[in-house]
Amino acid sequence: MMKSYLAAAIQMTSQPELEKNLASAADLVELAVQKGASLVTLPENFPFLGEESEKVRQASAIAQQTEIFLKTMAQRYQITIVGGGFPIPTADGKVSNTALMINADGEELARYEKVHLFDVNLPDGNTYQESQTVQAGTSLPPLPVSPDLGTIGLSVCYDVRFPELYRQLAQKGAEILLIPAAFTAYTGKYHWQVLLQARAIENTAYVIAPAQTGHHYGRRYSHGHAMIIDPWGMVLSDAGEDPGVALAEINPSRLEQVRRQMPSLEHRVFI
Repeated sequence: MMKSYLAAAIQMTSQPELEKNLASAADLVELAVQKGASLVTLPENFPFLGEESEKVRQASAIAQQTEIFLKTMAQRYQITIVGGGFPIPTADGKVSNTALMINADGEELARYEKVHLFDVNLPDGNTYQESQTVQAGTSLPPLPVSPDLGTIGLSVCYDVRFPELYRQLAQKGAEILLIPAAFTAYTGKYHWQVLLQARAIENTAYVIAPAQTGHHYGRRYSHGHAMIIDPWGMVLSDAGEDPGVALAEINPSRLEQVRRQMPSLEHRVFI
């Protein structure tokens, strides 16, 4: 039976330097644990946020060191940890954008390769072509069920704009939706919070959304505002614009109450 527990959504300003980013992540994980978190989530691109060509060149080192880092943190602090999207080399010379969930024994609970790739020309003049370097995943996120933490649905960043993904997760029993991101400063201002709240409300689920913030390199800026949102759409915690931690209670009786009062998942007509 899922228990009440504290979850942490970490906010970082990752740079094009792997070791520096992992050191910052380690400090923020420790901070989250000191505050009592038993589920700690890290944003997309947390170990490396730099030029796409560099990301591909360094991908095997990033992948190896990041997996070791996540397992070390999980075991050291006896937590479940989620690394919200980092490059793992694929056979075709690209990388997958992979989120990884590790339990307190250092065992892999779930691995998800980002399905929706960010190929967008924004009005601020920035162009993003994630598919040039990233091989899209083809499978629904796995749904790890933890006796203590509940049933958790994984996703990554741009996925948040595709409600059908989360509806499938909710149909399969997801109680908590994880949406680690490196949302652009431009789109984040308009869409980040409202999309997170929509995913929480329509699926009557908690949303945990760790985030990147600030200036990374060149013209790359992220929106910040890592958040935890309850199944009614209430923002329980918002990390603002500086690196840090959003922390909130995940409460099964609150989840049950909202689903009882607003049983919209049971009223679906078009499935």
